[in-house]
Amino acid sequence: MAEALLTSITRRKVVAGLALTAAPVALAGADNAYAQAQQTVPEKSLYERLGGVFAIAAVVDHFSDAVVKSPVVGQKSKNPQLREWHTKNLKRLPGLKFMRTLWVCNVSGGPFQFTATKPSKTPVGLEEAHRDLRISPAEFDEVVAELGRTLDFAKVPKREKAEVLAAFAAHKDEVTAGYVAAAKRG
Repeated sequence: MAEALLTSITRRKVVAGLALTAAPVALAGADNAYAQAQQTVPEKSLYERLGGVFAIAAVVDHFSDAVVKSPVVGQKSKNPQLREWHTKNLKRLPGLKFMRTLWVCNVSGGPFQFTATKPSKTPVGLEEAHRDLRISPAEFDEVVAELGRTLDFAKVPKREKAEVLAAFAAHKDEVTAGYVAAAKRG
């Protein structure tokens, strides 16, 4: 009996000793696994960082209304095509807001697909959609400025604001193609 008790205690001590010896190795392995998991977690998409479709739709709604009221590119624009669109075609504004929301969701990594209503040479189709409006580079820049003001109004963080503005500005040549073509014709 004494021998069984002694063997049992010895086994317990050995198991406890092994456990104490192995614990730092196991913890180190867990720390490495955690560190690797942290490194492999992908960064959130711009879509997620903007707050998803509802937040994007709210920004697009505000932006679209601000463009209509803009003295440079809206209802009082010196550009007759823009002035006419913003006074006589407002029944199309809800659809335009929807399409703009899809576009932002799509380019920011969201789950929605934007398809151009007027196909053109570019995948996004902005060239043909804006051709007849003859938007000048200065007018485009004013729209970008309006978008910036809207993003500030919505308290979009600096990094996300810069990414949205860069995505928008990347299409300047497409949007101003109608103006450039008309200027070349004389």
